Amino acid sequence: MKIKLYLLYIAAIVILIWIGFVIFYNWFSDNNALKNSAQNPTNVSMGELLYNGILLPETWPPRHFQPDSDEPMPVPYLDLPPKIIPVDLGRQLFIDDFLIEETDMQRTYYQAEKYSGNPVFVPESTDEINGPDGKKSVVYFPNGGIFYDYKEGIFKMFYSSGWLGALALATSRDMIHWERPDLGLSKNNIFLPKGHVYTGEDLQTAGSNNSIWLDLEADESERIKYLTCWIHAPEDQRPKHTSHTMHTSDGENWSKASPTGIAGDLCSFFYNPFRKVWVSSIRISDGPRGRCRYYSEHADFLSGADWSRKVYWTNADNFDAPEPFDGYHQGEDPPQLYSLNAVAYESIMVGMHYIWRGPVNKVIDEKKYPKITDLELGFSRDGFHWHRPDRRGFIRAERKEESWDRGYLRSPTGVFVVTKDKLIFPYTGFSGVANDGIEGPYSGASIGIAMLRRDGFASMDAGEKSSTLLTRPLIFSGKYLFVNTHVQGELRVEVRDLNGQVIQPFTLQNSLPIRNDRTSIQVNWKGIEDLSSISNKPVQLYFELYNGSLFSFWISKELSGSSQGFLAAGGLGYDGIRDTQGSRAIDH
Repeated sequence: MKIKLYLLYIAAIVILIWIGFVIFYNWFSDNNALKNSAQNPTNVSMGELLYNGILLPETWPPRHFQPDSDEPMPVPYLDLPPKIIPVDLGRQLFIDDFLIEETDMQRTYYQAEKYSGNPVFVPESTDEINGPDGKKSVVYFPNGGIFYDYKEGIFKMFYSSGWLGALALATSRDMIHWERPDLGLSKNNIFLPKGHVYTGEDLQTAGSNNSIWLDLEADESERIKYLTCWIHAPEDQRPKHTSHTMHTSDGENWSKASPTGIAGDLCSFFYNPFRKVWVSSIRISDGPRGRCRYYSEHADFLSGADWSRKVYWTNADNFDAPEPFDGYHQGEDPPQLYSLNAVAYESIMVGMHYIWRGPVNKVIDEKKYPKITDLELGFSRDGFHWHRPDRRGFIRAERKEESWDRGYLRSPTGVFVVTKDKLIFPYTGFSGVANDGIEGPYSGASIGIAMLRRDGFASMDAGEKSSTLLTRPLIFSGKYLFVNTHVQGELRVEVRDLNGQVIQPFTLQNSLPIRNDRTSIQVNWKGIEDLSSISNKPVQLYFELYNGSLFSFWISKELSGSSQGFLAAGGLGYDGIRDTQGSRAIDH
């Protein structure tokens, strides 16, 4: 009998040890958030771990996409999100379901609102008004670039002065009123003269298409990153075996050229600060579905001119609708991806996709009106896969004869800037009519702006009936919860553990109701100063909302609400490319 009791004691001890081990393992697994946030849908070796818990595959960038497919791009991190999502970097936007475990709120996507005073920048100089071959009255982004120079406190716009013209610079303090400064480099505001001369490895050209990035965090000698296209240069003046060259500059002195290899025109590049890589957005014009994009990345900008290992990236797909033109239909020419620029905003990459809807060049030459390209957004959390949920056109060509932006819309490198509570998107539009009345598909180009609420790409909405949203498990080191809301009713927030239990005192009852239309407002609970008691512990946020919209949330380490997120091409009142200011910039 004693032996049996002894064995029972041993068994009980073993069971208790095993239960304790399981509890400890689960606790350790949940708290070791970054390791457990890894996803590996194809069971391949794991690669780089990103800031948001997404684990890239060892083979990167992906090489399995096919250019002849017309299916929308798959987004693997939406199918298999991390188990726990770190949210220390940037505002968390509801542009997809990445952050959401369950909700009965409805999502709304928004289009940019065109400024009523458009266009804000029109042809004025002799070069801009008198273009070549009837292509007159033109200022445009060939991609060019738009950036806020926080060191000088001004917006800088790099554009083409005339069709395939010189690279020029305009400046502004509000994105509405622009000046052409005398740079003392060539003439007036010409930043780099037009020309097609290639001498050895030196740059002597700015003509044709180009892309420019103002890198204010680089050494002075490399603050200008530049890509120029040689396709339109005379054959005997092009560099051999290349269509583009990359350069760096301080604005006066230019580096030796780094040739890229053969590609189509209208290539561009952007910086992915989440992974600290320069990405080339490479156009191939004769893909199975026409114009499409290939991808190449490198940590060093000039070394990134080696496009030999580029991979197929993305295209227009069967969700992009064609349209008829004067009896000509796009039956044999479905929509194509004309160009793709991108920029980091808060905790995501925002990609501006130029969707070409036709007609083909032969038709526009005959009809003498501009082709139709609409600007559509895509969102990415890994810098490669694009989620494109809204195909209406974020900024649409007007398609009307009297409109300054009738067609052929273009967006700059840098894509958009931040001004207080708004995002501002500059874009080129072509009317097809020059100042002297001469018509042509590449005449009459000006630059306008479109605006969007800060974080206003998408919102989660509730009507008169209360609706709720529960986030996936999150982890953070900050202390203050902020939201961007437009609430006529009421918003309250609760904090729960991973078992669904409310963490005291962060209850709905203690949550002080929010009834504001604010792009940054702190969430508070009665009897508690901050979230420090639950920092660095996996939790879930539970939002209860009626009669309102929720655009984003974030956890700040400061009462100012600074998000530490990225600011696209820069922001008014900020002292860098990240939000370290919070409300101080909004009140600036």
